[in-house]
Amino acid sequence: MTAAAWTQSRRPTRALRVGGVEVGGGAPVSVQTMTKTDTRDVAATVAQIRELAAAGCDIVRLAVPDEDAARALAAIRRESSIPLIADIHFDHRLALIALDGGVDGLRLNPGNIGGADRVRDVVRAAAGRRVPIRVGVNAGSLEKALLARHGGATAEALVESALGHVTMLEAAGHREIKISVKASDVGRTVAAYRLLAQRTEYPLHLGVTEAGTLLSGTVRSSVALGILLAEGIGDTIRVSLTDQPVQEVRVGLDLLRVFGHKPPGARVISCPTCGRIQIDVIALAQRVEAELDLHYRAHPGAARPVVAVMGCAVNGPGEAREADIAIAGGAGKAALYVRGVCVGTLPEAELLPRLLEEVRRWR
Repeated sequence: MTAAAWTQSRRPTRALRVGGVEVGGGAPVSVQTMTKTDTRDVAATVAQIRELAAAGCDIVRLAVPDEDAARALAAIRRESSIPLIADIHFDHRLALIALDGGVDGLRLNPGNIGGADRVRDVVRAAAGRRVPIRVGVNAGSLEKALLARHGGATAEALVESALGHVTMLEAAGHREIKISVKASDVGRTVAAYRLLAQRTEYPLHLGVTEAGTLLSGTVRSSVALGILLAEGIGDTIRVSLTDQPVQEVRVGLDLLRVFGHKPPGARVISCPTCGRIQIDVIALAQRVEAELDLHYRAHPGAARPVVAVMGCAVNGPGEAREADIAIAGGAGKAALYVRGVCVGTLPEAELLPRLLEEVRRWR
């Protein structure tokens, strides 16, 4: 069953461009992350951006805490193959320097940038370059008046804050706008984006802020973003994890693949294991997945088979016949299947190299 059979149609949104990436207007949902290097360290930041681009990241955001970081963006921009978004708070002059450095987008909270005059200064500089601005509202940094009126950082307060900032940008003559309304829990995040989707046609950037470490953050983000994507809401996503940014990209890509928003990867099916297995399925499945990741970074256009790593005869042969390439484990050995046909039995030590050989030969 395809994703189209169990998801709603994409919500129509205005189209814009972040560098060479189309956002909104029916364009594919894009994956974003944020560098976790010191932006002032150009070499380290460029190295991380290259790693992220190789992993499939579409757009990357960089923290700009001071003028030195802002001035480093020009050198980073020259070395980056993917669009850069400057994350600006408190000092509008950093946004102006970032724009002069050639960044492809800005993330602003107009409410903390110093007033309407300074917002207009940023808009004038961005408009001449058609650089989009994302209004990024987080539950942890809402205006005090909204917190008092709504009794806390509710979904309604998040949306009111975002639309108020959008009005400020529009009044300054800027309409190249994306919006995000992030909370650290699933309920408020989903409620806020649903409400926002009803009240604006600007593209939406989805995310759960401060989602957590790799496991807990992946779960929270996948639930919230999965609900919204299934409802046709969302034009870009970031999975925020207390981990390396390449992990954010991997989780985001896998999530979008489920919904058909990204081409399928080389999918690995593997059994959860139990007391019946007699080969090391866990280690083998992890090695297969890691090797496939490296293979498809080096050969992005290669055919992408479904690979099954199964541990015993209960579900193994059936799953093996369904997969493109598969093994079904036995006592220190496994049957190898290619295109649903058993082509032989191999000892455990030979399984990984033979699986990878079959992947490389796959057409």
